[in-house]
Amino acid sequence: MAPALRAVLAGYLDHLAVERGTARNTLDSYARDLRRYLEHLTAHGVAEFGAVAEADVSSFLAALREGDADRPPLAASSAARALVAVRGLHRFAHREGIVEQDPAREVHPPSPPRRLPKALPVDDVLRLLDLPAGDDPRALRDRALLEILYSSGARISEAVGLDLDDIDAGERTALLDGKGGKQRLVPIGRPALQALDAYLVRARPALAIKGRGSPAVFLNARGGRLSRQSAWQVLKTAADRAGISAVVSPHTLRHSFATHLLEGGADVRVVQELLGHASVTTTQVYTLVTVNTLREVYATAHPRAVG
Repeated sequence: MAPALRAVLAGYLDHLAVERGTARNTLDSYARDLRRYLEHLTAHGVAEFGAVAEADVSSFLAALREGDADRPPLAASSAARALVAVRGLHRFAHREGIVEQDPAREVHPPSPPRRLPKALPVDDVLRLLDLPAGDDPRALRDRALLEILYSSGARISEAVGLDLDDIDAGERTALLDGKGGKQRLVPIGRPALQALDAYLVRARPALAIKGRGSPAVFLNARGGRLSRQSAWQVLKTAADRAGISAVVSPHTLRHSFATHLLEGGADVRVVQELLGHASVTTTQVYTLVTVNTLREVYATAHPRAVG
């Protein structure tokens, strides 16, 4: 490592420790990443910070992702962490007047791979919707909530945000308040409407009498609006009781709603509108799930799929 590079690194680490009070573990992590960075610069003939170009920073990032004989490739998240350290070092050098330009400023971390949404098979969803069992107010409320989540593709926050005036049983629609204050009208299936009607007629009045006249559709035991956390617990409990082994998240029924629509032949732009996505690109990730399913079916069913 070139002495001039080593001197700036020492100054930066001292700045982090003394002036910023950086934790020891973080400091050690930065030191490892930055020593590797300076070794990379030295190996490419760069001996001082004034000679570092944006391309040098980018090539280091690429080297992290590719790995070498001594080190395995880094995941996008680990490479991004190393780049944070590199950008901090160059920012320090620029601020201290060691260099006139910051070559790392426009170098951005790699995007992590997009995780595919996890949808449940239709049979699992139907089994989940059959729970909770019973005719007490809580069971009727929970069944209606789960049916609404799957029937409309609503986020949990949107479902618990529903007011009585947002439901139009005659038109079989619900008005959801989405992200950014954007509203959207979504259809509700007949089973969901039946579950909702049973709850509103036979259960909600018993819950509402304990509260102060909340307009919310879904009420808690005290007559107030059901919270997102409580609604998520309803979903989690139903999945556990249904014996669903897959990991269930607050968005599981929303993911299943979108995936099942696309598998049934729905246009991706229609699904986009139903989900309330601002961009169709966000919705298209669900098409990857259905393509994967088609690929699996092809691999097992087509006589020339393998080989």
